[in-house]
Amino acid sequence: MPEDRWLVACLGNPGQQYAGNRHNVGYMVGDVLAARVGSAFRRERSRVQAATGRLAGLPVVIARPMSFMNLSGGPVAAASGFYKVPPERIVVVHDELDLPFGTIRLKLGGGDNGHNGLRSVTASLRTRDYYRVRFGIGRPPGRQCPADFVLRDFGPAERKELPLLLERAADAVELLLSVGLAAAQNQVHSASEPSGTDG
Repeated sequence: MPEDRWLVACLGNPGQQYAGNRHNVGYMVGDVLAARVGSAFRRERSRVQAATGRLAGLPVVIARPMSFMNLSGGPVAAASGFYKVPPERIVVVHDELDLPFGTIRLKLGGGDNGHNGLRSVTASLRTRDYYRVRFGIGRPPGRQCPADFVLRDFGPAERKELPLLLERAADAVELLLSVGLAAAQNQVHSASEPSGTDG
């Protein structure tokens, strides 16, 4: 019996002008994961860039939708069909405004919490029951509009911490695949409290 393949969908906006944005932290985690599986991203017919290999000993497809964030669902669903991966083996990596910068959280299902990428994925997969790796980016300062905040690059202090935090998020994906949700949550949620200043 063949091993069950997983699909890790890393959300962001394509294009160099968005590469450093907070909204693109999913893409950034995808780069770390692709390096770990030893594969470069290649454009696939399913409207994603995909890197395939093994993660936590399991066959995996690391996918970056090549649509804009609010249309992520179509490519994710197409990749799910193309690689024959059901929603219960899909992990979506995305930025999360409601978590402090650097906090990593794992969950299964739930709402989209105003995240247009998740809303699109849920609509296209026709289920909320897929895994999420949520990477905290914090709330915008003052009265700054959240839509503007997510499309700005990380600040200088955040950029210093980012490489380690991206590795932690990639670790969280690996743990989820290897030990399951509950055990991975126990490890990740206790270890990923933000470093940096209070508040």
